[in-house]
Amino acid sequence: MKDLAKRLDRPIVLVGLMGVGKSTVGRRLARRLALPFVDSDSEIEDAVGLPAGEVFERYGEQDYRDGERRLVARLVDGQVRVIATGGGVFVDPRTRALLNERTITVWLDAPIDVLAERTGRRDTRPLLKTPDPKETLQRLAEIERQAYAEAHVHVRSGDGAHKDVVDAIVREIDAHLARRSAA
Repeated sequence: MKDLAKRLDRPIVLVGLMGVGKSTVGRRLARRLALPFVDSDSEIEDAVGLPAGEVFERYGEQDYRDGERRLVARLVDGQVRVIATGGGVFVDPRTRALLNERTITVWLDAPIDVLAERTGRRDTRPLLKTPDPKETLQRLAEIERQAYAEAHVHVRSGDGAHKDVVDAIVREIDAHLARRSAA
């Protein structure tokens, strides 16, 4: 692990739909690689003094995404670390281009049933305050999948152990770095 961490010259950014485990897996990945961890939603909450969901509801999606884009640009400028992003960060073309240029992007992907179960545990996600949250997740997945497919690395997860997802990310990042250095 230390060898991989030494080879990193840029942050690792986890992207994917809400509920996929970016924060949980990101913390474990950072610990495994002995890197700092930051969660963009937590950073937004610290900056504004409100929960991210409330900021979204109060100011609207467009203002939220604009602030999120500026925050993410600051987070990727500087030290090598693991960054968990909000579900919609990578959908914005400008943010996606910035992240793919300055970081190693990892798309965490999980089945809709798993996402629905995880996101249903708490009522904190404004986009899922609909009559059928699972259908909303399915619709979002169909819209956002094309954007997520532009990430450098794609790792599928499910309802298995987080350790297995971290292991898969480490393998895929290692392979990505090998491809990058061979190019």
